[in-house]
Amino acid sequence: MKEKFLALIKETLEIEGREVKMEDRFKEYDEWDSMGLLSVIAAIDEEFDFVVEGNKFKDIETLEQLYNEIEKSKLVG
Repeated sequence: MKEKFLALIKETLEIEGREVKMEDRFKEYDEWDSMGLLSVIAAIDEEFDFVVEGNKFKDIETLEQLYNEIEKSKLVG
């Protein structure tokens, strides 16, 4: 599932010419802006049926942390 998640992020943010890794601080991507934020939230909701709450999203720094939130929701739900 991690590969699917990374591919989704890469496609959603239209990242080309470089790899996306779990340890990346995605908010530091050149492609990250307010539209990127909304696009990532919508894509994760559509693909994984999970919505990150705004307050929680502010605390998430890496793709690994974001992925772990999605995984946690699967265990709880």
